[in-house]
Formats: sequence, C-alpha cells, structure tokens
Amino acid sequence: MGEGESMGNAFNERVIEEFRANDGRVGGEFEAKNLLLLTTTGVRSGVSRTTPVLYLPDGDRLVVFASNGGAAKSPAWYHNLVANPLVTVELGGDRYEARAESVEPGEHDELWRRQVEIEPGFAEFRRRADRVIPLVALVRAA
Repeated sequence: MGEGESMGNAFNERVIEEFRANDGRVGGEFEAKNLLLLTTTGVRSGVSRTTPVLYLPDGDRLVVFASNGGAAKSPAWYHNLVANPLVTVELGGDRYEARAESVEPGEHDELWRRQVEIEPGFAEFRRRADRVIPLVALVRAA
C-alpha cells in the first residue's frame, strides 16, 4: 500500500486527506514513516494525480521506489513521471515542484539496501515483483 495510484482508491484518498490536514503526519501503517505526496500528470489523460509514496532521503534528493507493492508491473505514477518528469512533491507542510530523475544503475542496489533496512517489507516487494524495481530521485526544481 502507499505505492499505488489514487485514481478512486479510497484508502489513498484518506491518507492524502490526513497528510494535508496534519502537515504531513499520518497514523496507522504510515505513522512515523517517510511519506510524501507525489503529483504526476497522466500520460494519456493529462490529468494530475496524487499518490502517497514512501521515500528515502538521500542528500538533497528524495528517492522513491516504483515497487507497486510487489506487483509485476510498475505503478501508473512511475509511467507518468517518465513521460513528464516535472512533478509536485508535498513533504510535511512544504509543497514544491521537482524534477524526477532515474537512479543510476550503480546506485540502485545501495539505495535499495538502505530502504530495506528502514522498511524490511521492501525485500518482499522485490521478491514478489520478479523484476528490477525502478528507483527515482526527486530533485527540487530551481
């Protein structure tokens, strides 16, 4: 959960509402987690969609994981930001535009290892997905 899209997903909509009402703090399974809201533009629809996603801080950038909960394919938000890498990030009470950049293959395994240390369930996502899960760095736009 949290890695899917918010197209009518009632769970994600509740998380988004709670996040925005509490300056980025939510309860339940996301309490005390590194959670941000990612808004992308739909490839085909052109519609903006917001999705709660877990992230890994990495210097000046935030790394997100297109795990889709271990599904065989990446989530829609990933396909959207590949097509249009200018996204909106909501982090705490801050909202800003960012540029999505693919993580270099040489960085992938180390970032994945760090995320699994924080969120052990990500190891299961990787096993279930049976694919290389794309990692994306979000860099604040100038």
